[in-house]
Amino acid sequence: MGIKTYSKARDGAVKLSEHFTVGEFACRDGTDAVPVSEELVTLLQKIRDHFGRAVTVNSAYRTAAYNTKVGGAKRSQHLLGTAADITLAGVAPLEVAQYAEFLQPKAGGIGV
Repeated sequence: MGIKTYSKARDGAVKLSEHFTVGEFACRDGTDAVPVSEELVTLLQKIRDHFGRAVTVNSAYRTAAYNTKVGGAKRSQHLLGTAADITLAGVAPLEVAQYAEFLQPKAGGIGV
């Protein structure tokens, strides 16, 4: 497993797992390159399966310029394609974060 880079234009509809496509991980600034961590996709799919609800990816990969624009940390994992800000309708963010920490107890970087 690792990070793969896709093209939003060419691969946007490609399924990375049962419920996630490349396009969901693209930078909101329209950049074509979409680096995506396979481990992140696996984690999000486990969260989706556990709660039985759609996971909305609000932000995943960010270019350096876009990360600065949105006030992201200078060393944000979003810059690498290894982070995602998500929501699940009807599930408290703390509950989602606790489950993510259960799945990856030594990963760190899980916030609410």
